[in-house]
Amino acid sequence: MRRIARLSFIFFTAWRYGLLPLLRDVLRPGIGRSFLTVVCWTSPGTKLSRGERIRLTLEALGPIFVKFGQVLSTRRDLLPEDIANELAKLQDQVPPFSNEESRRLIEVDLGQSIEEVFISFDATPVASASVAQVHFGVLRGTDKHPEWQGREVAIKVLRPGILPVVEGDLALMYDLAKVIEKSSEDGRRLKPRENVAEFDTYLHDELDLMREAANASQLRRYFVDSKKLMIPEMYWDLCHTNVIVMERMRGISIGRTAELRAAGVDFKKLAADGVEIFFTQVFEYGFFHADMHPGNIMISLEPETFSRFISLDFGIVGALSESDKNYLALNFLAFFNRDYRRVAELHIESGWVPANTRVEELEGAVRSVCEPYFDRPLKEISLGIVLMRLFQTSRRFKVEIQPQLTLLQKTLLNVEGLARQLDPDLDLWRTAKPILEKWVSQQLGWRGLLDGLKEEAPTWAKILPTLPRLFADSLAQGRHQIKDQSGELEVLKALLQQEKRTSHLLVGSLLFISGFLVGILIIGLHIY
Repeated sequence: MRRIARLSFIFFTAWRYGLLPLLRDVLRPGIGRSFLTVVCWTSPGTKLSRGERIRLTLEALGPIFVKFGQVLSTRRDLLPEDIANELAKLQDQVPPFSNEESRRLIEVDLGQSIEEVFISFDATPVASASVAQVHFGVLRGTDKHPEWQGREVAIKVLRPGILPVVEGDLALMYDLAKVIEKSSEDGRRLKPRENVAEFDTYLHDELDLMREAANASQLRRYFVDSKKLMIPEMYWDLCHTNVIVMERMRGISIGRTAELRAAGVDFKKLAADGVEIFFTQVFEYGFFHADMHPGNIMISLEPETFSRFISLDFGIVGALSESDKNYLALNFLAFFNRDYRRVAELHIESGWVPANTRVEELEGAVRSVCEPYFDRPLKEISLGIVLMRLFQTSRRFKVEIQPQLTLLQKTLLNVEGLARQLDPDLDLWRTAKPILEKWVSQQLGWRGLLDGLKEEAPTWAKILPTLPRLFADSLAQGRHQIKDQSGELEVLKALLQQEKRTSHLLVGSLLFISGFLVGILIIGLHIY
């Protein structure tokens, strides 16, 4: 009954904002289309654009649908431009739950009263979103952690009863996705079930605050000595699935440019630092903050850390494999060098396009998209438009969009928006190219080879002592096989041949081992 009631509300909301005519237009002729045609006569929202209708409907359906729209807005490979641009405007601002409920949830998860854990606790939340809200407080020291005394912290609390709401709305989304796929050819091209499944994964990750704490801890470890980025420290003894406690970070939202400018922040340096931070996360670590909107990015104004970025909210992060990083780095460098043929070859080598694709055709298509945007400042470039045209080209050549790169695309658009806001004259290509060249040199050049040898040295140290025994076992096995052969003369000849091959193999292996050990020694001297 609850699902039926929710479905009825969704239908009413879609009618109210004029979404039903859009659904009718993509349906095949039949009873469903005829029914919607009758209902649409009285729909009050038909004068709005289709993007506005979809956005307003999602906003009215609540925070889970709003968040789904935000995720969907990144799929410019699937959505028309006007709809993707409208969905990108979605804001997720949710009224906070009561102070009493917040205190109760914190005390239940921590197993102690507020007064036992905190010297002071601000029950009024400083931020409230669809999944959780944040409070400020000051810690008490404990016998185990006396150094905690007086430390300012932020406490993030998961919304009460959020999981049943999420599960119910996700079930309805899956049902609606199935209907769209079965009733519309355009609907199938948009892959609604695939998008709901992707959203399902992101949302459930955000519902586990311990996962967010672990993500933050990982990024903090990478940037602990950075002079450009700060990540809050997690207080693990106070972190649980529904409540996490972290270091309070003081700064100003990057969206408040007037205050930052008044404080003397160098916007050109800030924009360049932001681009460098992003590409460092992606290519050096393969682990990046994938929710970089202004609400999650602050700038420190403290004297010791002036003008450093502060990242918050790590519920959504992206991860790339070594092969993903290598492929992307080579593609980016080929783009920056305007080597469009190499871009086409990389797509074919990776299997992203059919093997029978003509390199010259793909090269020409990529050139027509990218060439007009080089040597222009960021204010004259829209990565959104470039990506949209690339995705249109990719559909023509039947390129398979890789799911693991969806978050990267979304984050790249966020970074572009931030950089454009800070320094419209920034040359994005020139800023990013040295970072990529350095990374490629480290990973794919001589430095990468030396690092690989150093990394594999412990494994070889275990294998090398066993090689003589393995050779002896191989020789004994060969002799045993020879004895089973007929004829004494043949046995003798085979035995001599086996011993000769074994001796050559042994000598060659010893030479290789000697060379390998000398190489390790040289690397050790180079390092130490």
